[in-house]
Amino acid sequence: MPGNSFGQMLKITTFGESHGEALGVVIDGMPGNLLVNIEDLKKELKRRAPGQHKVHTARKEDDLPEILSGVFEGKTLGTPISVIVRNTNQKSEDYSKLKDQYRPGHADRTTTQKYGIRDYRGGGRASGRETLARVIGGYFAGLIIPNISVYAYIEQIGPYKLKNHPQDHKVDRGEIGIPDPSLTKEVITFLEDCKTKGESAGGIVSVSILNCPSGLGEPVFDKLKADLAKAMLSLPACTGFGLGEGFGFANLLGSEISSQSHFFGGMEGGISNGEQIHFKLAFKAPSTVGENAKEGRHDPCVLPRVVPVVEAMAKLVISDHFLRQNSYVPFLP
Repeated sequence: MPGNSFGQMLKITTFGESHGEALGVVIDGMPGNLLVNIEDLKKELKRRAPGQHKVHTARKEDDLPEILSGVFEGKTLGTPISVIVRNTNQKSEDYSKLKDQYRPGHADRTTTQKYGIRDYRGGGRASGRETLARVIGGYFAGLIIPNISVYAYIEQIGPYKLKNHPQDHKVDRGEIGIPDPSLTKEVITFLEDCKTKGESAGGIVSVSILNCPSGLGEPVFDKLKADLAKAMLSLPACTGFGLGEGFGFANLLGSEISSQSHFFGGMEGGISNGEQIHFKLAFKAPSTVGENAKEGRHDPCVLPRVVPVVEAMAKLVISDHFLRQNSYVPFLP
């Protein structure tokens, strides 16, 4: 099966290319009678949209959603929801010089090897623009779990690291996703310099999930941590997932972690234990640099725009497992 769908009881299928007519998503498995606020959906898409900040790509898109099905009189019908966003600011000529080039670290070469053809305009299907469909899916997933809070923020970009981490989900993340005004200014200056030079940077995103009930996740292949990891690693440029202490576990003895449940990131045996879920994600620097970066339209760093996408994918996973858990009815003899 082509890998364009994600989830089981709540499933999304995304479609479209970066420079095609539109991108979109079909959301299947949504319960009926849930209130839909189109303005809230627009706000989520705007958080991810290009051209909102001087450190973003020069591509400017309003990313206005059009709901084609599954919603009536402001409520979900319980039928498949289809939403599209039309592309309005494609400048395919900006990528004409890349037509016969394979950019290292991108899907250019591997897409050609896989299908025998590729849409070279902005990365085609493999473009980060596909993630707008995930943000739409995440908005609807959030309607299923309104009491569960997902909060992501940037912990590090390049050499700049956050020293004081927020203790709740109400801390303002500022204009680029960093909950520290002074560090935000430093990072903006750094990324502006990167953009001018055709350089790029990676970093780390920290994610926490509050009020997640216990019992979500399956004991073997569909562990909650496994599905979260797959969701996050399916994002463009995401190269690492660390639950709880993550790779730090390699430096700890069993006696050090056995009495400290917070090390485990809110899961035991791959199933949520009712505590706060927390994990970190590593994102690589965009590998289009130098003159190619200057001539095309590229972000010098994906992290400022990836935060809402990370939150959306987390909501999709938690909502899917929430529906799965609540569909389980034990046999009573």
